[in-house]
Amino acid sequence: MPPVAAFGTHARQLGIIGNPVAHSLSPIMHNEAFRHQRMNCVYSAFPVAPEDLRAAIEGVRALGFLGVNVTIPHKEAVLEYLDEVAPTARQVGAVNTIVNRSGRLIGYNTDGWGFISSLEEAGVKPAGRPAVVLGAGGAARAVAVHLALAGVRSLTITNRTLSRAEALAEAVRKVAPELPIRAVQAQSQAERQALTEDGLVVNCTSLGMHPETGGTPVAEINLLPQNAVVYDTVYVPEETRLLKEARMRGLTAIGGLGMLVHQGACAWEYWFGRRGPVKVMLDAAKSALEGRSA
Repeated sequence: MPPVAAFGTHARQLGIIGNPVAHSLSPIMHNEAFRHQRMNCVYSAFPVAPEDLRAAIEGVRALGFLGVNVTIPHKEAVLEYLDEVAPTARQVGAVNTIVNRSGRLIGYNTDGWGFISSLEEAGVKPAGRPAVVLGAGGAARAVAVHLALAGVRSLTITNRTLSRAEALAEAVRKVAPELPIRAVQAQSQAERQALTEDGLVVNCTSLGMHPETGGTPVAEINLLPQNAVVYDTVYVPEETRLLKEARMRGLTAIGGLGMLVHQGACAWEYWFGRRGPVKVMLDAAKSALEGRSA
């Protein structure tokens, strides 16, 4: 469905910037929500290479966009181009939502709230569980901070580049100084040991995302015990290899579509002062995924 203004030609402009971004369901779910609520707004996807990020952010200001979402790989780099960053986003160290207030660009992060909301919606409470976060990028930062705030028993952060995992662990310690936190190398023995606990495993890497759907961040799914919960922030495809293998083992497996929808609904609070229509957005996103797989 192409983005079309609901009424008139002077629609408020919003969008998502990232690289890649063609797979994003955000335009579909937001535009359907605008149509449903009879709002004269339009939301588009804008592929932006890293070297063009500054120019793209200045374009948001110059063109009078109401705001934009930010996705891979810009969630951390975008901070230096904003006029203000909200405290929670500053804690996380990543921005996924920008609001243009009369030419002043303010960054927020709704990923963590979207993640926790989708977990609770699936009946999973993170409090008291050991948690393993796979990855150390923008989504991982939001997930790790909010897991710490939600009261997990311990937190292990794994990444191919150990220094990035260590930097994220140090950032989370500032939020939850009493929480046992460790950073380990991805695919190491330390990661294997962490995966054997009856905890929550969250993939915040792009492994398994379209078009490279054969990838998985957990090469040995049999390491996970029967009480483990597996969460994949990837939502295209809706069932990644990681989720499929987890379900085949009888584990609780949760896809990233709920996080996408809830973080998008939370972004509406900053853009419009009210929560977005979750069910409308979810139905639109699911329909789009079904259409792609048909």
